[in-house]
Amino acid sequence: MYAVFETGGKQYRVAAGDKLEIERLDVEAGQPHTFNQVLLVNNDGQIKVGSPVLAEASVVADVVEHKRGDKKVTFKMKRRKGYHKTIGHRQELTVVKITEIIG
Repeated sequence: MYAVFETGGKQYRVAAGDKLEIERLDVEAGQPHTFNQVLLVNNDGQIKVGSPVLAEASVVADVVEHKRGDKKVTFKMKRRKGYHKTIGHRQELTVVKITEIIG
């Protein structure tokens, strides 16, 4: 059984027991979180597709930890003008473990 859900503007295909890094959630580590934006559920060949979401489906996950992603470096430069600029960014992430898929 697997499901496709949306969070943080991205879609994820998950099954029970999967661990994944998603955009930062406002939930403390160790607490459960329910994702209600489920787009598709496949239960042993029976596929349910929402338009756009399934009302009765949800994905339950435990929040494992909060962390920061790898640093992305952007370098801007205009030749012969003496202009150069370095910009860095580290994305705030949440690690979740999928416990069950309802629907």
